[in-house]
Amino acid sequence: MEGQLVRFRRNSLTKVAAVALSLTLAATVTACGGDSGGSKSGSGSESKEITIGWVSGWDEDLVATYLWKKILQDKGYKVELKNLDTAPLYAGMAKGDIDVFLDSWLPITHEDYWKRYGDRLEKLGVWYDNAKLTIAVPNYSDLKSLEDLKGKGAQYDGKIFGIEASSGLQRVSSTKMLPGYGIDKEFKVVPSSTAAMLTELKKATDAQKPLVVTLWRPHWAYASLPIRDLADPKGTMGQAEEINIVGRKGFGKDHAEVAGWLKKFRMDDKQLGSLEDLAINKYKGQEDKAVDEWVKANPDFVKSITG
Repeated sequence: MEGQLVRFRRNSLTKVAAVALSLTLAATVTACGGDSGGSKSGSGSESKEITIGWVSGWDEDLVATYLWKKILQDKGYKVELKNLDTAPLYAGMAKGDIDVFLDSWLPITHEDYWKRYGDRLEKLGVWYDNAKLTIAVPNYSDLKSLEDLKGKGAQYDGKIFGIEASSGLQRVSSTKMLPGYGIDKEFKVVPSSTAAMLTELKKATDAQKPLVVTLWRPHWAYASLPIRDLADPKGTMGQAEEINIVGRKGFGKDHAEVAGWLKKFRMDDKQLGSLEDLAINKYKGQEDKAVDEWVKANPDFVKSITG
């Protein structure tokens, strides 16, 4: 799955103040809750304000984010959601402007971001461990493997429909998959957006036309559209990855209670698929309603985390 992560910023004034003030004054500022992102309460008790960053187009991120919004709000927390692109989201966490991100694909997809910002972040848990980057085609396609693309560039106008240019999926498919199969002279992974790619995929399958797209697991499209993955015998798209919960440095200390809950968070394909189906297909644009219905249908799920 990858995706598209977009928009943010929060308390640069605090950082400037921290540099200008003496150590004594800095301690006073901290005691008043003035750290990066406003996440520390200073009196030894946890702050009740948490900012979650999320990326558009990555449906597992959308539903996990809104699920945690409900979980935390029901526990008395004030939750702010920040919709960002991948690069600024990681930068925002590293600066302390974003507290948590629930969709960090490691060790491959977000490798570049982790190399750049990892020393200013902390891992808080893995909630899904079979995440994969894929190249998908309609079920009626004659293509079975990525090896079958060689010599077929003209049939597909040299295009593999991709997603956001900043995504790890775009990077891996362009710089590893294409040259790995010797098709980088025939094909280009065309960047667009996740929404645009899915629109093209539905149009193609409805019309029984040929198309090749970048995709990922988990994704609701596998259940809703007649598609399948091309085999990747050379492993250029990488092995199965883990979806990590990542926080800004110090989050676990500042929010020990929440960090403990996050460490217990797990979803299997059935749970995740049913929640995505509600959010994407039944309640599109009304994620809170989707989460409410799902939680009512799965009453023991939240209890297993926060109970």
